[in-house]
Amino acid sequence: MTISRRNLLAGGAGAAILSACGSNTGRGGGGSGPQLSQWYHQYGEAGAERAVQRYAAGFQKARVRVQWRPGNYDQQTAAALLTDSGPDVFEVNGPTLDQIQGGQVLDLTDLLEGVKDDFNPAVLAPKTYDGRVWGIPQVIDMQLLYYRKSLLADAGVEPPTTLDALVDAARKLTDGKTKGLFLGNDGGAGVLGGTPLYAAGLQLVTDDGKAGFDDPAAARTLGKLHRLYADESLLLGAPSDWSDPSAFLQGLTAMQWSGLWALPQVQKELGDDFGVLPFPADGGHGRPTVPVGAYGAAVSARSRHKEAAKEYVKWLWVERTDHQQDFALSYGFHIPARISLAAKATRLRTGPAADAVRFTTDHGYAQPLLWTPASQTAYQDALSRIIRNGAAPENELRSVVRKVTAELDRVKNAERTP
Repeated sequence: MTISRRNLLAGGAGAAILSACGSNTGRGGGGSGPQLSQWYHQYGEAGAERAVQRYAAGFQKARVRVQWRPGNYDQQTAAALLTDSGPDVFEVNGPTLDQIQGGQVLDLTDLLEGVKDDFNPAVLAPKTYDGRVWGIPQVIDMQLLYYRKSLLADAGVEPPTTLDALVDAARKLTDGKTKGLFLGNDGGAGVLGGTPLYAAGLQLVTDDGKAGFDDPAAARTLGKLHRLYADESLLLGAPSDWSDPSAFLQGLTAMQWSGLWALPQVQKELGDDFGVLPFPADGGHGRPTVPVGAYGAAVSARSRHKEAAKEYVKWLWVERTDHQQDFALSYGFHIPARISLAAKATRLRTGPAADAVRFTTDHGYAQPLLWTPASQTAYQDALSRIIRNGAAPENELRSVVRKVTAELDRVKNAERTP
């Protein structure tokens, strides 16, 4: 099985498909300097592996050997960083707070001197800690709402720009053959994550490190997601889950939450008969919202060639904008992490693709660095009970806030530990 870039956005969590040994399939770079090992997770897009091998072969100051790592990449990397046999340079959905606090990765702030403002701030923020940058974003993936123009027109429904309008539209678009909305086979808890909270004008974690949804608006917003389920407006049990646009293309649903990666297939099969939207705003302080994520390049603190590794990362992910654009748009469909490159990309200039870039710039949010797996699990379990079981949002969120506050306190204590 392969792991796609889209997995890092599923519920805001990193992908973990199967545990397997890594494959050592890379070719050495063309340089005559020290030998560097570079790890990537196994992409599902055809041609991506050959592309990164080609990039590595063009670096003249070191011999770079690429390793394509199938299986549970995050787990493999976390273990390897504790040894002297791990990678020098590695792709990461992070780095994680534990890796940064534990001194396992190098500070890369200086690599962005003069160009930091050109990196999309939404995806750079989770790679920044204590004012320092620990990973260089490679490409951006994002999620968005697809809707079928003809089905909405036939039902007299306008594209929804508020959560209440989305709930109403989904109900009106549901008939004997078609459901109004597809948020995944679990009803949306797995994929939506914190997106509804941000749409309500809230956050997962505030700028001063507190739970950002200890607010009545959170309960009101999440309660509306249960209305979708109770109205039987949601498609459940589709042959493929939310990341695959098949349900949308087959007319099983009039609207589907999916990712940018699906856009070329949707456009090929539906032509102009579709549009895209951010997750709609809710409440007086709400705002349209799209979740974004980016794998990044990091350098192991155990590397024997730290300066060469940093120089390679700068060369590939800061200086070689041609490689960055190629990696984003030639193997799958993604947005370059650099704002200037996204603006210049021909495939992103018109239609729904241009809308997606605009949504990312204007409405994008990424899961904050302080949002740990323990917090994620507590929140997502509660969200599932709210959506499917009609559990009281106020009670569920009260419990989640307690758990998240304890987890944030743990993180702050770790900061103070030498």
